[in-house]
Amino acid sequence: METTPSFVSPQGRRLAYHLTDGTGPAIVFLGGFKSDMGGTKAVHLEQWAREAGRAFLRFDYSGHGESSEDFTDGAIGDWFEDACAAIGLLAGQVVLVGSSMGGWISLLVAREMPERVAGMVTIAAAPDFTEDSMWGGFTYAQKEELMAGQVALPSDYGEPYIITRRLIEEGRNRLVLRDPLPLSFPVRSLQGTADADVDMSVALRLLDHADSPDMRLTLVDGADHRFSDDTCLDLIVSSVKEVLERVG
Repeated sequence: METTPSFVSPQGRRLAYHLTDGTGPAIVFLGGFKSDMGGTKAVHLEQWAREAGRAFLRFDYSGHGESSEDFTDGAIGDWFEDACAAIGLLAGQVVLVGSSMGGWISLLVAREMPERVAGMVTIAAAPDFTEDSMWGGFTYAQKEELMAGQVALPSDYGEPYIITRRLIEEGRNRLVLRDPLPLSFPVRSLQGTADADVDMSVALRLLDHADSPDMRLTLVDGADHRFSDDTCLDLIVSSVKEVLERVG
């Protein structure tokens, strides 16, 4: 059985990845909270990139998929570091494709290393969700439980999410909607109107808050958070192609 490639990050975490060779800028897919690089969107985009001769990278954050560490030990800052380490496998500029939490991570990467980012596509981006959606939506009892260590939240995608105190508190150091957010490259944001996990207001807030010379938001009527039916997958590909055309 073929072994998935991996490397050890500067923080000592072993990260699994798949890299397709091709022309640049390389496309980097950043997945969502508790998802992995084997998801429909990542694999579909990889197939397109292979057929188009484009360099493409997908990877698992620590505590996700085939990478090391436990999910409950991780936080936004750890996964941001993982993304930076993965991008370090590549030369030159990249186009980031961030899904849900991956949209937040993409914005953090752009803030940390703007010279590496040629463009960005976000899919149901969830910037600052640990503070605005989780902590902001917790009941008093849930906050009490969290401050004692952790709280379990129901999930439509399987077993409950275990939310740790560290995830919430560390996330406050990574917020991107409270300070200026310059994005000096083309950005295409995609959002479903039937998304029960990330409200449309988040996409509108990001559009209003970010400072970009070329940023557009596309709303897809009836699309949910998975954003993985054929129409949505085609829109992801066309958005990536449009950004690549803009950056040359």
